Amino acid sequence: MSRALFAAVAVLPLMLAAGSALAQTHGGHAGHGAQAAPARPPQARPRPAPKPRAAAPRPQRATPPVPAQAPAVDPHAGHVMSGHAGHGAQPAADPHAGHAMSAAPAAATDPHAGHDMSGMQTAPAADPHAGHDMGQTPAADPHAGHDMSAMAGGAPNIPTSVDAVGGRMVETPPPAAARAAPAHAADLLFDPAVMAAARKQLLAENGDVRTTAVLIDTLEASFGDDEEGYSWNAQGWTGGDINRFWWKTEGEGAFDGKLHDAEVQALYSRAVAPFWDVQAGVRQDFRPDGDDTTHLTLGVQGVAPYWFEMSAAAFLSTEGDLTARAEAEYDQRLTQKWILQPAVEVALSASDIPELEMGSGLTSVTAGLRLRYEIRKEFAPYVGVEWSRSFGDTADYAKARGDDVEATRFVVGIKAWF
Repeated sequence: MSRALFAAVAVLPLMLAAGSALAQTHGGHAGHGAQAAPARPPQARPRPAPKPRAAAPRPQRATPPVPAQAPAVDPHAGHVMSGHAGHGAQPAADPHAGHAMSAAPAAATDPHAGHDMSGMQTAPAADPHAGHDMGQTPAADPHAGHDMSAMAGGAPNIPTSVDAVGGRMVETPPPAAARAAPAHAADLLFDPAVMAAARKQLLAENGDVRTTAVLIDTLEASFGDDEEGYSWNAQGWTGGDINRFWWKTEGEGAFDGKLHDAEVQALYSRAVAPFWDVQAGVRQDFRPDGDDTTHLTLGVQGVAPYWFEMSAAAFLSTEGDLTARAEAEYDQRLTQKWILQPAVEVALSASDIPELEMGSGLTSVTAGLRLRYEIRKEFAPYVGVEWSRSFGDTADYAKARGDDVEATRFVVGIKAWF
């Protein structure tokens, strides 16, 4: 009895110590005990986690380090849970379950934040075809699906300019069947008489248009030292673009009614080049003394480069006298309305003609300057001055009859056409 009592007294302190430890282990856990847990013996203070080292500041601008927060203390740290019933076989519970994580430390700082990476070489992108054999894929045939049988034997032998002498295309004559049909294929489908009338109308409207014009170059009065007089120079035509009938007339006289001379020409004109016509016909002179003369006429008329209007003609009279005359004039536009026109005329003779008081060689020169105002394109009055001079034996004839060799006149007149 004494031995059992002794053993009970010896074990009792051990049981008290074990119960105290068990009560401390379950203190603070819901459902593990209704009594309040006794005070927990002092334990070792947990060591705070080291703060992360701030990233090195970049040379250009310092970046403030992100403050680190200490991790939440695990309430089970230092407790052994394996001795509790029903807890040994289950996995440990998530220590962060039910806890707000907004205060969790920020993500790790990029070690390259704030650094200039432009100088770093970027590795080339991986070739998506690396390791693949690409040489076995045949190129698509552009002629797939086309019938190339007609190309057998090469291209057809078509003559070109290389095969011809002088570099001109080879022209083959038309087949004989082309000449066997009518001259106009439309006659096979329509009445030939109707088609002939249509072709005639087409020719009249395209290239065979008949035109008529009258040009009054000068119609003026002259005022000089010796006498006051009048003069005219006009011409006109009727016909097409190639063949025309031309007429020309000019003359002068005095206001007292005395006609000095006049002439009329009737000419056939044919275009031989752009802006140039060859003219041939007759010229008839009229004089107050009745010594009229007829001439054969051959000349040219047209527009020279830079728009000089020119004409030249040779005259062979029925008496065998050969004379010539050349004229040139130019329209210098000062404005759209005001036009200054210089003009010159030269007369020549191959022999002396006493009945006409004309010597051989250069007989006379006439030059004028006229300023006109175009009221309309078809009508323009003008004023000007004209100078004339006789030469050689012609000047001697003028002196013998009491006329001046040289004369200057003031002129006023009109220029018109319709």
